Amino acid sequence: MDTTAVRTRLVEVAVPVYNEQRALRASVTRLHGYLARNFPYGFRITIADNASTDDTWRIATELERELPHVRAVHLDEKGRGRALRLVWSRSEADVVSYMDVDLSTDLDAFLPLVAPLLSGHSDLAIGTRLARASRVERGPKREFISRSYNLLLRSLMGAGFSDAQCGFKAVRTEIAQALLPGVEDEEWFFDTELLLLAERYGLRIHEVPVDWVDDPDSRVDIVRTALDDLRGLARVARKTLSGAAGIPVPARVQRAELPRGMARQLPRFAIVGAFSTLAYLALYSLLRLAIPPLAANAVALLVTAVANTAANRRFTFGVTGSAGALRHQFEGLIAFLVGLALTSGSLALLPGGVSHGVELAAVIAANAAATLVRFLLLRVWVFNPQRRNGR
Repeated sequence: MDTTAVRTRLVEVAVPVYNEQRALRASVTRLHGYLARNFPYGFRITIADNASTDDTWRIATELERELPHVRAVHLDEKGRGRALRLVWSRSEADVVSYMDVDLSTDLDAFLPLVAPLLSGHSDLAIGTRLARASRVERGPKREFISRSYNLLLRSLMGAGFSDAQCGFKAVRTEIAQALLPGVEDEEWFFDTELLLLAERYGLRIHEVPVDWVDDPDSRVDIVRTALDDLRGLARVARKTLSGAAGIPVPARVQRAELPRGMARQLPRFAIVGAFSTLAYLALYSLLRLAIPPLAANAVALLVTAVANTAANRRFTFGVTGSAGALRHQFEGLIAFLVGLALTSGSLALLPGGVSHGVELAAVIAANAAATLVRFLLLRVWVFNPQRRNGR
């Protein structure tokens, strides 16, 4: 008779925490009870304390003593990515995962999250709040930031996954440990960078629609986190384009050429855009002396949008004469409305009493996103040669 023992599959759940003494005991106890009752595989819960200054570490060590399959690790520096790197790199489990300590995600989604990884079907798995089947309760500010951020990921980075920021993810351990050396970020951008790296290597990412309820007591600085994420996106894009990221570039991409005319249009559009941005910032600063920021933003953007469309019509896309000029300006206002929505949204999300410099930083970041949309609209719609020839 074969007496070889069958190895139990093991899933490690990391719970990164920083000054979470209020929620830690209740959340870990709830998670432990749920897994003990409902999860068909072996599990371990690792509380990763990110240099807390309150009683979080004391409570974590108490939970380690009180509950089986719970352990606590302490880090001397903050950073969610730093905590996950430490736990995942040392794990001997089959699958490593993490979830936010507030347990905003319904735990019934955990087995569907890890099952495709244990079966070998997928390499990584993420919860998504943006699927049609997801049921989500959260405020408009977080909804706007989340959807805008994921739109940037898809449009600028070509990401195929839908929700990079949901704090509910899992990875096959050997995959995680292979990817970790290529991930630089140690804070909130860590898992976005991990997903982008995995996707560039052609790894399979499984998505699970989740039920998610916003934690009203969350102390995450969403504006600072969003800015950090944008800086992370810029860094990854720069490294990818330069080849420094070590990400394999498919042959079809290496052979790709810019669409016809774009090599001439891009630098001209950039020059027009630079002058437009300077004019916008100067006009916005002058108007802010007399009117509120949202009104100043709308007026400055409208004036410079009209001038921008006229300049791009002549210098970027080579359209001369008066024929179609009014139509072009009207259609250019669609791009203006996109920019107005992005810049107004960024200003509305700022806390009251911020400095003028912070206001300018917010509108500059929003204008950068609006500029990409504007170029695409002008090229493929407003000044499309096929439309001009057919008018």
